[in-house]
Amino acid sequence: MARWQGFKEMRVSAEQQIHIEQLKVFARVGVPQAERAKRQRLVLNITLWPARDLRDLQDRIARTVDYSALCQDAKDFLSRQSPKLLETLANDLASHLLRKFRVRKISIEVRKFVLKEASYVSVTVTRQASLD
Repeated sequence: MARWQGFKEMRVSAEQQIHIEQLKVFARVGVPQAERAKRQRLVLNITLWPARDLRDLQDRIARTVDYSALCQDAKDFLSRQSPKLLETLANDLASHLLRKFRVRKISIEVRKFVLKEASYVSVTVTRQASLD
């Protein structure tokens, strides 16, 4: 107890995340035109770090990230895309969500079920925003 004497204020820092697991979406993605001809099922795992400390939310949704709206926006965004590479799709989605929602950092894993020999192929991107 003696080692804490003399400290007037203790600062506690915390890192908070919101995680969305296995969001099912449909998008056109693939190198061959035949693969991009119709939308295919993808699964997203999204982790986001809100710009506002969760201790400051005052139990009001307007003060946090509306993850329901974020999921719908991700689905809408992907329905308008048709890249060749899964990497491009993941990067573009991360950049889009960073611009649209008040998050300081986002990590997105996109899973594609295209190889018969594997459960899935995935790409994960992590991007940070500058919140000035």
